[in-house]
Amino acid sequence: DDRSVSAVLKDGQWIDVPPMRHSIVINLGDQLEVITNGKYKSVEHRVIAQTDGTRMSIASFYNPGSDAVIYPAPTLVEKEAEEKNQVYPKFVFEDYMKLYAGLKFQPKEPRFEAMKAVETNISLGPIATA
Repeated sequence: DDRSVSAVLKDGQWIDVPPMRHSIVINLGDQLEVITNGKYKSVEHRVIAQTDGTRMSIASFYNPGSDAVIYPAPTLVEKEAEEKNQVYPKFVFEDYMKLYAGLKFQPKEPRFEAMKAVETNISLGPIATA
């Protein structure tokens, strides 16, 4: 079966993603986009339902603790981006998820901007960033 089962949004257009035999699809979340300061992007995606046959999908999410502080890894922030204030915001994961729940299915950029607007001096304890 070579029919697409999912699609990603690119430049405002949905693009079919054809299946590959013996493969899995991994979609990165917004947190990894922030940690990499945009080097890797989270994707807006959807599943295309098949009406003639069966298909198995397993969605699995791996999230940090609610008190985790998410921010760009210093080694991945280029000097030019820092000078132009093009650095992703630092936030507590639970705060982001509350915002996300209210803006679900909306573009992600306003969420990042909203987190930047409320960014405060968050204490950076012993946490992993990248």
